[in-house]
Amino acid sequence: QVQLVESGGGSVQAGGSLRLSCAAAGFTYSSYCMAWFRQAPGKEREGVAVIANDGSTAYADSVKGRFTISRDNAKNTLYLEMNSLAPGDTAMYYCAARIASYPLLALLRNRYSRWGQGTQVTVSS
Repeated sequence: QVQLVESGGGSVQAGGSLRLSCAAAGFTYSSYCMAWFRQAPGKEREGVAVIANDGSTAYADSVKGRFTISRDNAKNTLYLEMNSLAPGDTAMYYCAARIASYPLLALLRNRYSRWGQGTQVTVSS
């Protein structure tokens, strides 16, 4: 059974940092592209960052230079290091997975078949 469980969310002040984790189980993690999405109240779910099975990465323009996605295939865990957080980063953050296929770095919601339940990130000014 595929499971994606996010953790690490919380409340921080603007300029602060958080590290999100996503523990994966039930599939061959190393063969999957993994991504982080986020959804703010009243807004569409948007892609934040993706890491392919080969380790290549891509980011949404809004988080480039501030967020870093990484994966540990030995631990079946995905990470998102978030620095210089701003109120606009407030959202529910979701981990997503899809079996690797081209384009590897797709950040379109409909390309991902597996989703976690989300972890809330709140940034206050």
